[in-house]
Amino acid sequence: MMQREHTPEQAALRVRTYGQSGPDVVLLHGGPGAPGYMAPVARRISASFRVHEPLQRGSSRQPLTVASHVADLHGHLATLEAQENRPMLVGHSWGAMLALAYAATHHQAVASLVLIGCGTFNLEARQRMASRRRDGMDDDLKRDLSRLSRDIPDENERLGAMGDLLLRSYSFDPVETSLEMEGCDARAYHESWDDMMRLQETGVYPASFAHISIPVLMLHGDVDPHPGHMIRESLKPHLPQLIYHEMKDCGHYPWLEKNASREFFITLTAWLNRQSPPWPTTLLG
Repeated sequence: MMQREHTPEQAALRVRTYGQSGPDVVLLHGGPGAPGYMAPVARRISASFRVHEPLQRGSSRQPLTVASHVADLHGHLATLEAQENRPMLVGHSWGAMLALAYAATHHQAVASLVLIGCGTFNLEARQRMASRRRDGMDDDLKRDLSRLSRDIPDENERLGAMGDLLLRSYSFDPVETSLEMEGCDARAYHESWDDMMRLQETGVYPASFAHISIPVLMLHGDVDPHPGHMIRESLKPHLPQLIYHEMKDCGHYPWLEKNASREFFITLTAWLNRQSPPWPTTLLG
């Protein structure tokens, strides 16, 4: 496996690449504003695919929007060498939402989508998520979260610490206690998420996903606080081709789960193999 890092001139984001050959797969991290934690997935599938891990643009003088993230991603995809082979997008959480937004804008630019632990697209699903998240917290976790503002004055560091703490309640039986984040950007989180909420409230999403005609797979853990069945039902009217696969004893980060990681990688790799051009590939167990 090989990892390289570069910054395309056309885009305001760094991109880490893994693997030297095979169909192109682009991994989109969540957060927003939490780059780096998709690295374990990139490393695992890089034996069969050439994997790109964009580290999404951080905050600056210009407020971040969904459109700016889509434009950055399109700038990178334009640099891929194998232009005749459209890449496949794999997004997690917010990254799954960004993958949908990208495909809705650039209808023919990608071959297929995988949505892992996809975020919510209506108020009812967000309310259910908040309820499930509260129910998954024990008293120790609630106490630790309540201390963050006092113990960590820096907003970016506090967001990263919150992510590591929430890994407990977002998981069933994880093998790790922290994520491989490269630091967090709280302002990028708020700006990006606020714009996504604006686009949902004005009816742009999920309605514009009806423009997407490529295959779409949704991978979701059964104990993920994000309510998978509700999210699927909100997307299905606009994405009738969507295939939903739920993993038992699995939370929001399936590659970190003792019980579900094998199923996750087998299902993900088999899907990518089916959607790929004819390259020599190996099914990972």
